[in-house]
Amino acid sequence: MKISNKTTVVVADDIISCELDGEAAILTMNDGIYYGLNPIGAKIWNLIQKPIKINEIISVIMKEYNVETERCQIDIQTLINDLLNHGLVKVNADT
Repeated sequence: MKISNKTTVVVADDIISCELDGEAAILTMNDGIYYGLNPIGAKIWNLIQKPIKINEIISVIMKEYNVETERCQIDIQTLINDLLNHGLVKVNADT
C-alpha cells in the first residue's frame, strides 16, 4: 500500500510494547518476534497508539527536533512502511 502524509496509521492488534530507557521494545504476539525503536522512533510509536495522520506526526517531530521538512517526511514514511511491512501497524487509505 502506498502511503502519503494524509494516511492514517495506528498500532496493529496483538502487539505489546513498552519503553526501555527511552527506546521502545515491541513484541508481536502472532510470531513472538521482538523489535526495537530508538528514542525518536519510540516517540513516533507513542503517537501512533491512537489513529493519527502521518502529517500530524511530522508536525510533532518538526516542533521537537531540528530537522529539515523533506528529511523528516522521508524518514517518517520510511519508518511507517517498515512497521507496516512487519505487521506492526495498520493504515487507512487517504481521506
